[in-house]
Amino acid sequence: MKTVPLKKIIYKWRVRFGLLTAIGAVFLAQVSFSCIVLGFLISLSGLFIRAWACGHIQKEKKLSMSGPYRYTRNPLYLGNLLIGVGVLVGSWSWWVLGIFCLYFLIFYPVIIEIEKQKMQQLFPEQYARFQKVPLFFPSIKPRLPKGKTHFQRDLYVRNREYRALIGVIIFWIVLSLKALVV
Repeated sequence: MKTVPLKKIIYKWRVRFGLLTAIGAVFLAQVSFSCIVLGFLISLSGLFIRAWACGHIQKEKKLSMSGPYRYTRNPLYLGNLLIGVGVLVGSWSWWVLGIFCLYFLIFYPVIIEIEKQKMQQLFPEQYARFQKVPLFFPSIKPRLPKGKTHFQRDLYVRNREYRALIGVIIFWIVLSLKALVV
């Protein structure tokens, strides 16, 4: 029997556990409309960063070093962090804070490490230059030259980023409905 390393299991289950975390946040939320509005706005900033990144990324075909990738090597995960912080604010619950911190601390170091190794294998020469860019938290000034690549709407669609938008909208609708009922 072949054993699967824990890191691969964590990587494989990241989205499913993220969904469970969001569902848990709805149930555990101590809702108020002011928290919902503020949390929604924070989540929008995360969605914007994710959308910007998805309009530049060509998964496993080319190392993305334009757009937000000039500031951070992991703008998609930075966007997820902001979406998560928005969920925290909107939920206003210590339980959600604990679950979110556990999720983020268990999953994201593994996800980022696996992605880093994959990119180093696929694009070794380019990745050496790409390491000038901070791994997660962005720099204020871009660390790479601007380049010729611009946001491409077709990449956004091909990367199916609209699924994140739909998921976030559903979360905020459900949380708002909970606030109306409670």
